[in-house]
Amino acid sequence: MIRIRGPHLSTPLSVLISARDALARRDADQPGPDALYLPTRSGAVALSERYDGRLGLAVEDADPRRGGRAVAVLLGRFENRPLYGVELLEIREEIDDPGRDLRDLRHCAERIAPGDLDLALAAVAMGAWHRSMRACTDCGGPLVPEQGGWVLCCETDGREHFPRTDPAVIMAVRDSQDRLLLAQGAGFRGRFHSVLAGFVEPGETAEAAVARETAEETGITVESVEYVGSQPWPFPRTLMLGFRAWAPGAAELRLQDEEIVRARWFSRDELAAALADGTVELPGTASLGRALIRDWYEADGRSLGEH
Repeated sequence: MIRIRGPHLSTPLSVLISARDALARRDADQPGPDALYLPTRSGAVALSERYDGRLGLAVEDADPRRGGRAVAVLLGRFENRPLYGVELLEIREEIDDPGRDLRDLRHCAERIAPGDLDLALAAVAMGAWHRSMRACTDCGGPLVPEQGGWVLCCETDGREHFPRTDPAVIMAVRDSQDRLLLAQGAGFRGRFHSVLAGFVEPGETAEAAVARETAEETGITVESVEYVGSQPWPFPRTLMLGFRAWAPGAAELRLQDEEIVRARWFSRDELAAALADGTVELPGTASLGRALIRDWYEADGRSLGEH
């Protein structure tokens, strides 16, 4: 039996908490003359360098949908004006100016201010949905956007289609010595290590997914699970659900060959040494994985810093 704790939010995760200022979406299908636009394409978003070294949204006054296939989605307000994300569905010079700085959001999220990041995440997520949802899944009929792009309606049978989000769990597993389990997945680059993660399966609770994924990937039995927080991860449509989890004793690892290259338990001193000598690289500061590692590492007053 898995014991479920929480939710427990004593460790601040404010950078991960969404505060999108959503507008009323009815009657918002056609942007008005005061609208601003944020171009996106396949996980990339238009950004610009700010004076403080961070990145900000590179919004535009002109509608970038002209002359090509693109779709606009109402995101909220930016500088007190309605802001629409515009997914550029094809590369054409008249809608995809070579001077536009489109950057992969996964690789630069930690440099974006929280308020701008929130809008960028929504824009990329909705752009991915519109890119993949091209016809009615029931009859194959054409779809038209409604309610500010947040609903697609079939012109043939009238069926409404809504954006999809796939839940996934990410968990900081600790043993009886308060060591943290870090792993290197088969698809990870170089020295990159992180906590375990996996998708929630149909008919499964998130807590059960934590236990199953941990057992499948490392052979570890989890006895206690505690919810921490969540983070949208729109690549293309995931919601990450963060947990702390505890395993009894100092459990032996049995790795899933096709998923995990290596894994080990780290004490705080051991992780500090691995970060100092460069044998371990951690997730970026904007990720929920990083927040979970920091939550464990800083429990005794240390600071993870920018490692």
